[in-house]
Amino acid sequence: MLDSRPVLGFTLNGRPVQVPADPAGRLTRLLRDDLGLTGTKVGCDAGDCGACTVLLDDAPVCGCLVAAGQVEGRRVTTIEGLPAQSATASRLQSAFLRHGAAQCGICTPGMLVAAAALLDRNPEPEEAEVMDAIGGVLCRCTGYRKIVAAILDARTEPVAAEAPEAGRAVGARIDRLDGRRKVEGRDVFGADETPSGALSLRAIRSPHHRARFAFGDLDGFVAAHPGVVRVFIARDVPGENRFGVIGPFADQPAFAEAEARFRGEAVAAVVGESWAIESLDLSEFPVTWEPLPAHTTIDAALAPGADLVHPDRAGNILVRGRVVRGDAEAALAAADVVVEGEFETGFVEHAYIEPEAGFARRVGDRIEIQACTQAPYMDRDDVAKILGIAPEAVRIIPTAVGGGFGSKLDLSLQPFVAIAAWHLNRPVRMVYSRTESIMTTTKRHPSRMRVRVGATRDGKLAAMDFAGDFNTGAYSSWGPTVANRVPVHASGPYYMPHYQALTRAVHTHLVPAGAFRGFGVPQAGVAQEQLYDQLADRLGIDRLEFRIDNALRPDQPTVTGQVLGEGTGIRACLESLRPHWRRARDEAAAFNRATTGPLRRGAGVAGMWYGCGNTSLPNPSTIRVGLKPDGRIALHQGAVDIGQGSNTVVTQICADALGAPIGRFDLVSADTDLTPDCGKTSASRQTFVTGKAAELAGRDLRRALLRLANAGEGAAIAFAFADGRVTVTEGEHARSLDLAALPQDERGYVLAAEATFDPPTSPLDADGQGVPYAVYGFGAHMAEVEVDIELGTVRVLKITAAHDVGRAINPTLVEGQIEGGAAQGLGLALMEEFHPGRGENLHDYLIPSAGDMPPVESILIEDAAPVGPFGAKGIGEQALIPTAPAILNAIHDATGVRIRRVPATPDRVRAAILAAQQNRD
Repeated sequence: MLDSRPVLGFTLNGRPVQVPADPAGRLTRLLRDDLGLTGTKVGCDAGDCGACTVLLDDAPVCGCLVAAGQVEGRRVTTIEGLPAQSATASRLQSAFLRHGAAQCGICTPGMLVAAAALLDRNPEPEEAEVMDAIGGVLCRCTGYRKIVAAILDARTEPVAAEAPEAGRAVGARIDRLDGRRKVEGRDVFGADETPSGALSLRAIRSPHHRARFAFGDLDGFVAAHPGVVRVFIARDVPGENRFGVIGPFADQPAFAEAEARFRGEAVAAVVGESWAIESLDLSEFPVTWEPLPAHTTIDAALAPGADLVHPDRAGNILVRGRVVRGDAEAALAAADVVVEGEFETGFVEHAYIEPEAGFARRVGDRIEIQACTQAPYMDRDDVAKILGIAPEAVRIIPTAVGGGFGSKLDLSLQPFVAIAAWHLNRPVRMVYSRTESIMTTTKRHPSRMRVRVGATRDGKLAAMDFAGDFNTGAYSSWGPTVANRVPVHASGPYYMPHYQALTRAVHTHLVPAGAFRGFGVPQAGVAQEQLYDQLADRLGIDRLEFRIDNALRPDQPTVTGQVLGEGTGIRACLESLRPHWRRARDEAAAFNRATTGPLRRGAGVAGMWYGCGNTSLPNPSTIRVGLKPDGRIALHQGAVDIGQGSNTVVTQICADALGAPIGRFDLVSADTDLTPDCGKTSASRQTFVTGKAAELAGRDLRRALLRLANAGEGAAIAFAFADGRVTVTEGEHARSLDLAALPQDERGYVLAAEATFDPPTSPLDADGQGVPYAVYGFGAHMAEVEVDIELGTVRVLKITAAHDVGRAINPTLVEGQIEGGAAQGLGLALMEEFHPGRGENLHDYLIPSAGDMPPVESILIEDAAPVGPFGAKGIGEQALIPTAPAILNAIHDATGVRIRRVPATPDRVRAAILAAQQNRD
């Protein structure tokens, strides 16, 4: 068909182009869809996120807000052409790699373009100028500080980084192995590929929290809309119309039947040619809605006689959690000091910059899905059930993931595109809009917690009674995990001889709540750490010293009765904050004595612990490593890297276990046809669990090489790898192995090893006693804040973060996780709260921008975990947990008021200050 669109002429990346285009269409569509330059990313189509930043006549603009017709006769530069068009871009890209400034990579092109525009006009900017330059580009992963550092350091001429010697990769600050393609805009994310002949899909979603619905003439709708191919509803699901991340609790349909249980739930999907689907007016779709009374609060769902969200879940309770040790009630009655409080948190949106996207295609009797995901094997198994086929007939190919933080563990578009592609035998593609992503995907659980804590007059914790309700929304998702993890952790990393923690996951008619960096532990931290400050103050003990005195020792039991032994690093974390704490308290006091205006300063501290992996459940990862005839090493690593660095860290571990240079490795990334199951990327498990499997596989391959060379396993041995040969040296003896002469297995490897690691845990009994996790990570944060007591605004001045990571496999990546977690913790504390039906965009839903993030000083404690790979633990979740309570404690230190419902927005802080003043009056 002839293209009737007018031809636009402009200069693109230094070269003139002539391209047919809709002058009113978005520049991003022209660049990505017509010209194939997918390095420019799309995160919102509203100018809120800045991921689509390009240069227009050397000025940074949001491509999604520029009409294609506006570039006629002008110059456009994208990430692909930036190095050739900018004098500073190449140095900037190298600085991003050196500093670890690219994590998931979805915002990286926009950041680089904005930064290059600054540096090209001002090669030596001040930090404030850098903050302003990148202020319009949001990043959810990094916490911005490494980005700022990289931009300030870009004036340095890049020097080729020396690869560590064989056996010295662990602990080295090597550049991210997948970093080059991130900084060049070559990483392929979910929306970056479209198969030839692909159809597009849009979901029909409920506009009501709860509603019955009925369809009209669906065939007539298809016939009346040229280009629309078919409408799919529940009756078109070939297998079971149900999925869920935890099998026994699976309850969510691909398409709702008769009743929609939350606003945004899909009831149908319309599939057709892309031009037809994009122009479709969904208000014409033949469906009628009958709104029904909906439970939009925990109280409404728990009210006597309330309608059941699910008929088989009495009282709208999905599951209960319980950990009991000793006699908490009696110990509280006998305690010298008791404090108590009720605390609330709301829904929190993950707000990753990449909305969900991907496609499916049928290949014979198999289905292949390429999409952004954190859990390819879980996706595979659920899609197989939905299609009614064997799991082996489903192939999941994860793309690069532009942030996940837990929400991309659950299925999103996968059932829709799989069902459509299966029926139509054509590729089907879907890209969520930002509104659709926020409206429909899982959130952090809102919580309401009532807590009492007691201590003896000499400052020892005596008992805690914790009761928490968690709003899990319309479907189970990770509700059981949250309800069971929180009671294990709600004491914090302290010795608590008497303890009772009871939780409930409660169904409502709201968007499902699922996994979000911490599985409920950050919410519990908001309560426990504020109460510990209150106890310390009542006892007249320094708040940090109170925590140090009560910190778990290696020989003390946790609230589940587990004695952790080696690797219990909480005391070291807290002690490392002592000089920072004294300085901050002195500086805040001096400032407050001298101030004559409305500003007050304060410092707060909070501790944390977090069990790595699943709670008392099997949690295995499997790694395969193979030696090729040319002497290179293939690492089949199925742990999806969502920005945390598993592609790099797992390779570092395997390299040292084998004794090979890291430069000899070729990574075979997650693909259910090509890589063994490394489990889901969540619960801070990949470095620990998959890393341990990589260590075991590397050691197994090393032993196989030694046997082949007839060398002793205990001797000092050095491997020398060269093309087609491996030389094994033992003392003065060396043997060279001609790899090409060796037989190859079915994958073409001359030697291979595969190893599985499942952390040693035990089930919890009826009182929650047992071994829920093999390894815990520990940490403590200190926040310094400035509060305007007249406006209620809070500015965080600095965060000091100490974390026991066991062994920092790659310190740069560990620091990046700490800084990124601190940013999300700051958002939880001060600005982030999602209200279903409102603020479904990145303009109204606020996340921290570059200007919100203070300097973060990371202190790495390495108290090795004996079971971890080279002693390592996880860090992903841990970094977020203590930030919010530290900030809340700092607000109290500055103002004397407690904020018991987060976020601590200016209106809430100001209201608390006014209430305190009235009480004093």
